[in-house]
Amino acid sequence: MTDREAYILLNMISGIGAARFRALQEEFGSPSAIFEQTINRLVAVKGINQKIAEDLTSPGNPARLQRELDLADKGGTQIITPADPDYPECLNHIYDPPLCLYCRGTLPELGDGCVAVVGSRRPSRYGRKMTELLTGQAVAAGWKIISGLAYGVDAVAHKTAVDCGGITVAVLGGGLMRVHPQDNIPLARSIVDSGGAVVSEFPMEYPVNRQSFPRRNRIVAAMSAATLVVEAGLNSGALITADLAAEQGRSVFAVPGQVDNELARGCHKLIRQGAKLTENFEDILDDFEFLPGFSQPVEQLSLGLDATISDHTTIQLDPLEQRIVGLLESEEKTFDNLVAELESGASELMAALMKLELQMVVSQSPGRLYSLRR
Repeated sequence: MTDREAYILLNMISGIGAARFRALQEEFGSPSAIFEQTINRLVAVKGINQKIAEDLTSPGNPARLQRELDLADKGGTQIITPADPDYPECLNHIYDPPLCLYCRGTLPELGDGCVAVVGSRRPSRYGRKMTELLTGQAVAAGWKIISGLAYGVDAVAHKTAVDCGGITVAVLGGGLMRVHPQDNIPLARSIVDSGGAVVSEFPMEYPVNRQSFPRRNRIVAAMSAATLVVEAGLNSGALITADLAAEQGRSVFAVPGQVDNELARGCHKLIRQGAKLTENFEDILDDFEFLPGFSQPVEQLSLGLDATISDHTTIQLDPLEQRIVGLLESEEKTFDNLVAELESGASELMAALMKLELQMVVSQSPGRLYSLRR
């Protein structure tokens, strides 16, 4: 048995967590060596009981491993372990890195340039709007979106990233053959089809449970340079993700809300604890020394509110952005007007407008009314 195969099989054995795996590896030297031991030697290791020792020495392990490999292969899933060169480096630096990462789709470069967008499963209209706005701005800035494919903020973030032509990664709380919620299976497919990935640390048929979601959250945080909480109650899982991000040394950001909104209390608590109050994606970019996705220097992109049209000529615009600026030079226009006049797809136009907003070229007023900054 290779170390890679050993990681996959260890990940399938109940009771093998970070502490027990470290104890076994320190005692026997390598993952594969663990499966060469007798029950007596295994139970002598701290934390290993009779049941775990029997599972580690089960004669059915080779068949169990092969079935899992076959399931992954049929499902178009790659299994990445710490023995593989493409195991994400950002996961190596957390206390309990996953023994396996099951991946369907294309796993992008993680860490820098990735933002976790998390929040309530039942966001308000304001929460959905802010999720769309901030996610779109992040994509326009060249950042990748990490979230958990749950209802609410997670799903809105993933969908907005896909609609804006960005890359997004969904981290599941169960196996890839148990996508939850099932209503989001079409969204999971669109994530993969748009160049992103759906991933899980759990075996293919592992069911979701109360313990699996908090474990999922540590991976969401670890994959991201920043964690953004849009709306969250005081007992929200999004706060767990934010706490894990802070423990891992990542930056935490939170969107403020109305004081009488229960879903704002979690964000306000984070802000009191030191999370940065976030109104637009520039608040996140301010905490980093670079602007991913842009070739222009920072000072060129950070035009003041009194920027004139002549300033816009210093920014390199693509053909669609140039046409938008041309239409807005004479008068302000609604989003629907721009769609009709440009004969452009709504998602493509949204991404372009969000990028122009981030560059301080265009401003948006209530009613989705756009105008040039003057």
